[in-house]
Amino acid sequence: MRVIVTLNCTECKQRNYTTTKNKRTTPDKLEFSKYCRFCKHHTKHRETK
Repeated sequence: MRVIVTLNCTECKQRNYTTTKNKRTTPDKLEFSKYCRFCKHHTKHRETK
């Protein structure tokens, strides 16, 4: 039931990270604070398709 999801930066819209999530336990979109190498600082990264 785990799927691979892509995380993109909310500021520059670049796709920087991939991770896995369990769709059964977390049906909503993931959001993490991670380092963006394009913005050169920590920003929120949200799940995309």
